[in-house]
Amino acid sequence: MLRLITPIIFIIFGGIYLILTFNMTRAKIGDPNAPLYFPALIGIFLVIISIVYFVQEWKQRKETVEEVKQLFKGRTPFLIIASLVLIFIYSFLFERIGFLYSTILFLTGLLFVVNGRKQWIKNILIAVIFSFVAWYSFAELLDVSLP
Repeated sequence: MLRLITPIIFIIFGGIYLILTFNMTRAKIGDPNAPLYFPALIGIFLVIISIVYFVQEWKQRKETVEEVKQLFKGRTPFLIIASLVLIFIYSFLFERIGFLYSTILFLTGLLFVVNGRKQWIKNILIAVIFSFVAWYSFAELLDVSLP
């Protein structure tokens, strides 16, 4: 039954998304339903795909889920918890020190967790270069305001 939790969550989420979509305000000019078309399409697509996913998982419900067992073996629990902690710290620092510096710190920490200390030069270079390219692309080339 563990296999059915994810598709059920997505079906519920898709249904709530559709309800909220149809409660959006209507356009005052032109077609009053125009703002609803794209979000409704996404919601309908999500529900349909989730139902297909549910049916597939229902057929395999008696089989054991080896992937879930793998989550609790070896280094995997550490990687999951460390990633969640780093994401929390990143979200806390993002508004306070800005996109560029918080992203450099986040990626450096994440790469050290995944790759270890032996590849420290590679970890730092990837974090700095990726963060700078992302910042430059959005802030300078696309003129998107970043914190």
